[in-house]
Amino acid sequence: MTEAPEYPFRNPTALEPPQEWAELRQGCPVAPVRLASGDTALLLTRYDDVKQVLSDPRFTRQLDAEDAARVTANESGGVFGATTAGGMTGENHRAWRQLVGKAFTAKRVTAMQPRIQEMAELLVERMVAEGAPGDLVSAVGFPLPVWAICDLLGVPDSDREKFAYWSDTMLSMTRFTQEEIDTAQAEFDGYLVALVEGKRAEPGDDLVSELLSYVEGLDGRLTEQLMLATAKGLLVAGHETTANMIGKMMALLLADRGRWEALLADRALIRTAAEEALRFDANPGFGMPRYLTEEVEVAGQKLPRGTTVICSMASANRDDRQFEAAGEMRLDRSPNPHLAFGVGPHSCIGQSLARTELQTVLKVLLERLPTLELAIPAAELPRREGLIVGGLERVPVRW
Repeated sequence: MTEAPEYPFRNPTALEPPQEWAELRQGCPVAPVRLASGDTALLLTRYDDVKQVLSDPRFTRQLDAEDAARVTANESGGVFGATTAGGMTGENHRAWRQLVGKAFTAKRVTAMQPRIQEMAELLVERMVAEGAPGDLVSAVGFPLPVWAICDLLGVPDSDREKFAYWSDTMLSMTRFTQEEIDTAQAEFDGYLVALVEGKRAEPGDDLVSELLSYVEGLDGRLTEQLMLATAKGLLVAGHETTANMIGKMMALLLADRGRWEALLADRALIRTAAEEALRFDANPGFGMPRYLTEEVEVAGQKLPRGTTVICSMASANRDDRQFEAAGEMRLDRSPNPHLAFGVGPHSCIGQSLARTELQTVLKVLLERLPTLELAIPAAELPRREGLIVGGLERVPVRW
């Protein structure tokens, strides 16, 4: 038997998928891979299999189980460890989703849209004032989602710089030492404890205050620990993933001039183009790990209890069995049932906020900078390395 390949696979360039995805979808849809920790897991690459596993409650986030594969090179397990909100299972997780869903409504996100647009316009104006070439990642991609999630949680603007570092340490596979991760997480916890206490004393019109009002009426069913895990999970997920996606979406749309011109000619494509960028993303990072609590059959194979599987949503999103011309970026693709936000009980709770941010950035850039273009060839765009989420270090542009 050949040795299991190292995972995640290497992309040929930042915007192209690893060739292994297509090979595995074709010939080995349930494939053993070796993780950064040295442990082995099974990788799923086809749409139907990924969707089945993410929808099945027998596949859990219990990644701290004795026989679960460790995702990262560090013992804490980072963002996939049991201490984050994602580590909850079963009833606790359902209760948590219900609570957060009650506060994190589409109405709340819709109400934020004008402020998100104002902030996007301000950031683009600053980038223009500094002169070309600019970097879309540092000028717009990272500051905007941090600002939006701070706005949502009621965190003061002056504190948002700290979140980038705390977030990076939680998403580290190989970038930080265990000591750095532990120190940063202790600082983050201390900050959030103080934030929650402050909101308890003086509630505002924000998510943390609203969640606290539910906790008070729940006879302690949602503990402070859970409260912190929620705030932490939303800060990390809401900042890092969307920030990276803004950079990748813009790089994809500018890599082919025809795509940008199609959007300039028809703004009605903004929504479907943002969805297609989510589907077409070839550099999403690790994927979604799941732990089997009992034997399950996937793609005709019996997977024993105790198996750790990795769902590659990005490979699934390029499965020709599901999407016509899956290897092409079609800005008007509809319907587009991609799995970028997952599916089932653990699907991304902040997806409406992420969509609002992506569409708003695109709208503002089309209006303010119609002549926008990449300042370096797409094949030379530098990737962010050593983190669980994929992204671009910089997206240099001129206009």
